[in-house]
Amino acid sequence: MNERILEGALNVFKAKGPKFTMDDLAAEMKMSKKTIYTVFSDKNELMCEMVDYAFNTIKEEEDKVYYNDGLSTVEKLRGILVVLPENSYGFDYAAMQQMAEKFPMAHEKLNNRLESGWEKTFDLLNRGMAEGKIRKINLEIFKLMYGSSVERLLMGDFLKSSNMDYPKALNEVVEVLIDGILIKEE
Repeated sequence: MNERILEGALNVFKAKGPKFTMDDLAAEMKMSKKTIYTVFSDKNELMCEMVDYAFNTIKEEEDKVYYNDGLSTVEKLRGILVVLPENSYGFDYAAMQQMAEKFPMAHEKLNNRLESGWEKTFDLLNRGMAEGKIRKINLEIFKLMYGSSVERLLMGDFLKSSNMDYPKALNEVVEVLIDGILIKEE
């Protein structure tokens, strides 16, 4: 039931942003608000759980890439950095900024999740450097650059002002981080 409600909450969030009401969620779920409140005590708790649920889904997708023996180290790295769960396409990530204002605990959880879980990415970066496929870099600087870019995409107004969706913008960020800005000579 918990997972089903969280899926419903993500759908409603996708459609209405953090301004959705528990009535909206109840209508989406075709259940009473009372039933929802037996699982989540209030909307703050729901929003925090929704952030964890979304990130856990992303981590599951990352694991599929990380453990795929058919991919090279660089392909795995690129895949992990752009991974999005299927249900996130069409998601209004600009609404995350509104979440920061109305649900600071969920926003803090979002920031904590963006800061943690770098072990597999760092492993792939180290592996790529050992294989001679990636030049020696400072992992913390890489993390700072990627994390700052993702945060700006999620929290800023760039996506709306550029008329670009999050998956496309994230792909561009990763392309610049991995391939750089130089034109490759053939």
